[in-house]
Amino acid sequence: LSPDCSFTCHYRCRALVQLDCSGPPGAGDEDDGNEQVLEKDTNVDEPSEWEKTELDQAQVAQRIKEYNSQINSNLFMSLNKDGSYTGFIKVQLKLVRPVSVPATKRVPSLQAGRPHPQGLKRRTSFYLPKGTVKHLHILSHTRASEVIDALLRKFTVIDNPRKFALFERSEKDEQVYLRKLGDDEQPLRLRLLAGPSEKVLSFILKENETGEVNWDAFTLPELHNFLRILQREEEEHVRRLRHRYARCRQKMQEAL
Repeated sequence: LSPDCSFTCHYRCRALVQLDCSGPPGAGDEDDGNEQVLEKDTNVDEPSEWEKTELDQAQVAQRIKEYNSQINSNLFMSLNKDGSYTGFIKVQLKLVRPVSVPATKRVPSLQAGRPHPQGLKRRTSFYLPKGTVKHLHILSHTRASEVIDALLRKFTVIDNPRKFALFERSEKDEQVYLRKLGDDEQPLRLRLLAGPSEKVLSFILKENETGEVNWDAFTLPELHNFLRILQREEEEHVRRLRHRYARCRQKMQEAL
């Protein structure tokens, strides 16, 4: 764990990682604070203007034509003969906790003549870099829950999909709005109705903070891992608070 940029990796991978961590300590803290303030001011319950919009096939075809004429890439939408359509959505991953991926380690036999397992299934956890973005090619009827499953498969994440949620983000009148999508909502339909502008609509994958976690459903190693993660989060939060108050104290002493 780097003290400046907070990058975390497996101890056997340290020699393979090259990072520029020369930035001053605390520089990233202010950015994180601004982002947290931004999200605190959001209205997560405000419904989208296009949430209840219904289109017939002719209107869908016209919307797709307008959408394709506005984008500056080859990520076009295509209308199928059955009335459905395909296209791309971009999802930003803003995860504050580590994710788990599978790891396999060969275990030597402990006793001669005794069969030993070919491999022991294990898991390792790491933090996804901030600003990670993934494009997905999906169908108009692809549901938000299926988008989450596809993202986890792309990154070989083995955590329970119910730990994550897909949000829509929009900007209006210098205000940022966040809304958690329901499992059955169709992200590509929202993308078509909103148009290609990321300010009008963008998608974010975050932790599903529902407060309805059934801790009894997790295994003992998972619970121990969660406790270690919570301890790291607490230590990081305390470090930031101490740094902030130390800076305020220094400025007051300078003024005195």
